[in-house]
Order: sequence, then C-alpha cells, then structure tokens
Amino acid sequence: MGKCLKDPFLSDSGIFNDPFLLPYKGVIRSRAEAARTTEEKILHENRGSLQSFADYHLFFGLHPGDGKWVFREWAPNAQEMFILCPKNGWEKNSDYRVPKRDGAVFEAWFPEDRFAHGDLYRLKIVWPGGEGDRIPTAATRVVQDPRTLIFNAQVWEPDSSFQWKAKDLPGLSETGQPLLIYETHAGMALEESRIGTWTEFRRHILPKIVHSGYNAIQLMAVQEHPYYGSFGYHVSSFFAPSSRFGTPEELKRLIDTAHENGIRVFMDMIHSHSVKNEVEGLSRFDGTLDQFFHSGPRGFHMLWDSRCFDYAKPMVIRFLLSNLRYWMEEFRMDGFRFDGITSMLYHDHGLGRSFTSYEDYFGPDVDTDALSYLFLANRLVHDIRSSGVTIAEDVSGYPGLAADCEKGGTGFDFRFSMGIADFWIRLLKEVRDEDWPLGSLWHELTTRRKEEATISYSECHDQALVGDKTLMMHLMGGHIYTGMEKSNKSIETVRAVALHKMIRLITLATANAGYLNFMGNEFGHPEWVDFPSQLNNFSYVYARRQWSLKYHPDLYYGDLFEFDRQMIDLAKSRNLFSGSGPDLLYLHEADKILAFRRSGLIFVFNFNPDRSFFDHPLDSSPGKYRSILDTDEPRFGGQNRLKKDQTHFTLHRSGEAGSGRLSLYLPSRAALVLEPAG
Repeated sequence: MGKCLKDPFLSDSGIFNDPFLLPYKGVIRSRAEAARTTEEKILHENRGSLQSFADYHLFFGLHPGDGKWVFREWAPNAQEMFILCPKNGWEKNSDYRVPKRDGAVFEAWFPEDRFAHGDLYRLKIVWPGGEGDRIPTAATRVVQDPRTLIFNAQVWEPDSSFQWKAKDLPGLSETGQPLLIYETHAGMALEESRIGTWTEFRRHILPKIVHSGYNAIQLMAVQEHPYYGSFGYHVSSFFAPSSRFGTPEELKRLIDTAHENGIRVFMDMIHSHSVKNEVEGLSRFDGTLDQFFHSGPRGFHMLWDSRCFDYAKPMVIRFLLSNLRYWMEEFRMDGFRFDGITSMLYHDHGLGRSFTSYEDYFGPDVDTDALSYLFLANRLVHDIRSSGVTIAEDVSGYPGLAADCEKGGTGFDFRFSMGIADFWIRLLKEVRDEDWPLGSLWHELTTRRKEEATISYSECHDQALVGDKTLMMHLMGGHIYTGMEKSNKSIETVRAVALHKMIRLITLATANAGYLNFMGNEFGHPEWVDFPSQLNNFSYVYARRQWSLKYHPDLYYGDLFEFDRQMIDLAKSRNLFSGSGPDLLYLHEADKILAFRRSGLIFVFNFNPDRSFFDHPLDSSPGKYRSILDTDEPRFGGQNRLKKDQTHFTLHRSGEAGSGRLSLYLPSRAALVLEPAG
C-alpha cells in the first residue's frame, strides 16, 4: 500500500479534520498498520505485486494448454478427488482421479480429447468420514438442469474468443461528468412475467437507459446464485456469471455496447458472505466448515442464513482479490459496489445497533482482518485500472471508508448516503408533508464528511423490496391503481405527482458526488419488488418492470419520466456536482420554503401543500436570472402556474452594495431552478 498507508496522523488533512476522531488515532493507526503488514507479507511472497497474488482463477479450475487440460483445486482436508461427468456415468473413475499434489492442492493433467466445450462436470470429494459432490471453487460457468435442478460446472471454451469493440472509458475526473447511476437487474428488467436475459437487456433496456441520460449502470445479481429469489445476494460460484441470464459472451456484448454508448458498468460485488449450500456453494467444500469461513457460530450469519468469510486466511484473501481481478479483466467491469460492508466490519454484523457514538467504530468488536481486506481490494482495483471505481455500501457510517488511504481512509471512491432514502420513507410513513421538518431534511441531505465522496438517492431497490413500497406507491397508496390518468385532478394524484418530482430534484441537487436511481423509478414505478417464491406461488408479477406505463399517453408516468430526464440532463450540462456547495440561501419552516445555490444555479422549493407565495423575496447576487426548469411544467404533469423561461431581475437592496433581491412567485408544491442570465 506504500503511499496509500503512509502515516496520516502528522497531517491536518483527511479524516482528522474531525476533532472527535483524534482520541482514536491510535486505533486508526493500528488498523492501518495491520493492513500494511498484510500487504507487505503478500508482496514479499508474490514478487512484489498484488495482481500476481490475485491469480486464484488462473491457477485453480479447469484450463486448456499445450494440447492437454489441467485441473487444480484447493481442498486441504480432502483425501481424494474425482471429476464426475457423463463420460464416466457420474461415478468415481480412476481415469478422472485428481491426485493430491501436496498438503492442500489437487492437480491432474488430462488428454485434449477428455473435455470439450459444453461438457458438464462436477467433483466428488472424499474426506475423512464422508464424501460429497461439489462445484469447483474457480468454475467460470455453472448451469442448472431444468428437470433435476442440479447444478454442474460447464466447460466453456468456445471456438472463437469474444472480440471487444469499445475502448476503455476515461476516468471520471477526465470526463468532467457527474456520476449518475442506473441500478438495474437484468432478470427483472422485462415487462413479461419471466426471467430476462443479457441479450434482451442489451436490445431493449440499454437504449432506455441511454435515452434517460444516466452514464453508469449498476448490475445486480451477476454472480451465480442458486436461488433466484435471493436477488443475487446468496452467491455460490463467484467467478461465474449467472447462466440463467445467458452466456458469458452475451454479458460481454452487453458491457461492450454500454461502453460504446459511454456508459460505465459496475457490478454488485458480494464479498460480505456466501450461500450456505454445500453442493453448489463453498460451504463444507472439503468436508470442513472452516475452509473459507470462520469456525463455530462466527462462521454463520443467522439473519442472512449464509456463511461468513474468514478474512485472516491468506487463501481467502487470494480468492476474493482474484475475483475482483477476474471481473475487471475478463468482463471489463468498470468498478464495483461492495455490498454488506457493515456485516463485514463488525463481529455482530452491526445487527440491532444504531451507531450513535464513535465508540461503535473503534471498539474491539471491529473485524480488523475484514478492514485490511477492504484496503487491499481498493488498492488492487485501482492498480488494475486507474479509472476503476469502488463504492461502499455501509449503514454504520464507519468514518473514512471513502477517504483516500493517505488521508487515513480505506480507499473507496464513493460511499452511499443510505440514510437519505430511509429518511424520505420515514417522512412519508410517519409525517404529514405539511409538517415536514425542512431543517432536519436539509441536515440529512447535506451532512457528510468533507473528505468522503458520497452518492445520494431517494430510493434504490432496498426501499421497494417486499414488505415496503416504491416512493410513488407511498405517495399514492391505493390511488395508484385508479388515479394516474392525466384527467384525474384529485388532491391525492396532484400531491403525489408534485412531490415525486420535488423529492427527486432536491435529492439530486444536494448530492455530493453522485446520484442513483433504481430501474423504473424514474417514471414512478408502482408497487414493490418481490421475486418468485413459495410465498407468492412463484409469481413474477412483482419481479418485472411495467414499461408500458411509461409510454401510455394518458397516464402521468411518462410525464414523470420526462422530468427525470430533464433533471439528469441539467446535472450533466451544468456539471452540478463540481465545486463546493450546496449553499443554503433560505429556509422557512412555517412556510415550507427552502432555497439554495449550487454550481451557479439557484434552486427554490415550496413544499407548502396549499399556499402559493406571490412576490416572495430571496436574496441573491444582483443581475437577472432565467428559469431553466420547474416541476410545474405541464409536460411534467404540473399545473402550469409558472411562465416557461421567465427572466427575473433582482431589486436593489437599500444600503447594501453589491447585493440584490429576487421577487418570485412560488406555487404550492413546486420547485424551480434559476440560472444567471447575463
């Protein structure tokens, strides 16, 4: 980590701008030193390169070469190993035996005609007192038999390799563009009640994303997972893209097409836990429960019903780092959103804790081995590609996750501002909007650590998972089924359409360094997300996206989308996240008016449910200002109470040189954006 882990404690920059962290600098130093020690040991033993260490997928697994096939597997507790396949009747056969080369590694060389593209196989592993079928730990292709539901590895060596067309995208800093992420799931992307494919996503959904203006995709559920209803979070084969969506080449073509359109592709990276399945997963792979995971109760995540990695084990670190390298090199992923970091960081997984004190972050229950792994993961990603992006999903608020290593941080490029979406849902559930506390809202939207880049969102997939609702359904309730026609001017509909736009605009306009939207929510997708299971008779009704609503000319959904598209265009054309800010100009709790300046623009929000304000004063720099966006435009489903492109002139404030005052008409439940007009 070298530069990344130099002593940050002699500098007045970085996380120690926060004086409340100073009492813990010894703990922070010890954690940084632990990561440095881990890295130095790796570099010493692996020719001075993290990339050379991250070769698990290149060494283990089934690989062709020099007219032969070589298969290797890591299974310290195993005594014998056989490859099972149709050619040997899925039975142990000496011709398919994999001898143990040393105390932990099995290796065998097979003639060229032994395996061919498309062949199915799995392992039979024998250990003291038992044996079991297993999928190789480095398998890059795993398929499920639709009749027996059994998973097998599959030899995947097509005649010709995939030819990439698009060039690597430049780094975010080079483009000068804000990070605008479209969170998506290929399987549930279609309107039909079935599982969609990579190819269908490329052909039908990617053009929608391009049109919407977002410049990054966050792909969920990429890694193979045996249970579709897990939303991709119970991973079984970490190096295999889920075959239920198509072939590896079809996923590559999707990524390549995204790159051709200037869209980065991030994937959800699940390194916080693993599925507990034993045949198709890693659990009890060699007959022991602690090969990859902690032993005893600590090896099980009781809430998630999954296994917990032991990040102190060198082979586990090698496995996980190799996983990052594989997805970046083989599939040209532009970065990762690391899921479940809170669970990784704390021995109790952070369950039931509110994290209201810094003591929560620096006590003995923090897993320093997991923290060291995250240091190494960030270093590797940025070593492989300087433009690589890492995003931390952490609900605990652990200080410095998204701060530079040299500033005492962990090295993530961004962290999610997860509290913002939760705050919106809490307001909608518990507080009448006429009573919304704007001071608290402003605090939630803008409070963050100065050294950390954050990504804001009003809702992601989490808010819509079964048991909750999308933002639009929270606003509309049951009226969403009967009240979304444009002819409907009921208070329920007018309120919901207005607030949906205002919530999204203020969340984006106050964002620090990025903004995220979950697929379909840009047009106010109704209902929730629920994958097929026994609880819903394996229905796909809520595991799809109803795009037809967006294109129905008589419904408000298309208007909500058009507003979102213009809002995203504004963020890009004005480089909204550059520079400092937002800077609060005005906040009035009783009137429910909030105004702020950002990147030279003035944003004004009137959350009042029934009061419009005429000639409302707002202090500003002298000059004239032009309205460039307002939520009340009829094309956005608004009531057309503001004049489009109206120019406002400031009035001179008596006795105050160089200052002015705008006089604005502020309709109820509406927002407008002003720019200097010369």
